[in-house]
Amino acid sequence: MSDADRDLRYHVDGDLVPASEATVSVEDRGFAYGDAAFETMRAYGGEPFRWDAHADRLRDTCETLGLDHGIADAELKRRVDETLAANDLADAYVKCSITRGVQPGTLDPRPEVDPTVVVIAKPLPRGGVGGEPVHGGPAALQTTKTRKADDRAIPAAAKTHNYLNGILARLELRVTGADEALMLDPDGHVAEGATSNLFFADGAALRTPSLDGPILPGVTRATVIEVAEEEGIPVEEGTYAPDAVREADEAFLTNSTWEVRPVATVDGIAVDGDGDGVAGPLTTLISRLFDRRIEEKHYDGERL
Repeated sequence: MSDADRDLRYHVDGDLVPASEATVSVEDRGFAYGDAAFETMRAYGGEPFRWDAHADRLRDTCETLGLDHGIADAELKRRVDETLAANDLADAYVKCSITRGVQPGTLDPRPEVDPTVVVIAKPLPRGGVGGEPVHGGPAALQTTKTRKADDRAIPAAAKTHNYLNGILARLELRVTGADEALMLDPDGHVAEGATSNLFFADGAALRTPSLDGPILPGVTRATVIEVAEEEGIPVEEGTYAPDAVREADEAFLTNSTWEVRPVATVDGIAVDGDGDGVAGPLTTLISRLFDRRIEEKHYDGERL
């Protein structure tokens, strides 16, 4: 833990504690089995972006896990707000986790749950118009041998502490130094990144893999689709071969912290025309419209 993180305070089971003292039991099922749900979100101007959407997805994940924690969305929101306030953070990374708690060391979960609830927050730059990107510039994508699991094996819409699939994909990137994995579904179609959703354009439409596949329904993904449709940009959610992305005019990734991150190359092939790493015109437009939405919603249009 860095010195900066030691000064932070986290919310653990209803109490604010110094980050250095924030612990959970070694018998907690979130630690032992990854038996936990979580949401990563970004706060702008002291308010989590699209809290209701994150709360809905967290509830859906808990339902998938059969984890009846009994905590109302309003109470979770209060803990998020308290964590931001305790750390004097207006712009931040926020993670809210709910585990099944401590139970006997068998695989079978008990229906009665005494959940462990943890909220952490860390500072990020101001978002909106003129905000500093959190990512390290246009991404290099690499198609990995590690694929997304079939939705019937591990439901893709459930955002759980079990991220082994994505970890294995990210480990493959060490050979080439790529920034993000391009993961395929069991049939070899494009799915998503290890921690991001994918969009690409081919001159006819903005395209993104359909949620019919093993795709996490990203909150930023949904926002980008809304922004594009409001601008009259056709959006197609479909099934695509890897070559469709490699041959695209431009591409970008989305997640809560990166927001909209341009893609420079896919498997070493430039997707931005001349390979100069400069975002394409559609990516630039979507990014600016996204920033404008954040500025209007969270900063009262201060920089408009």
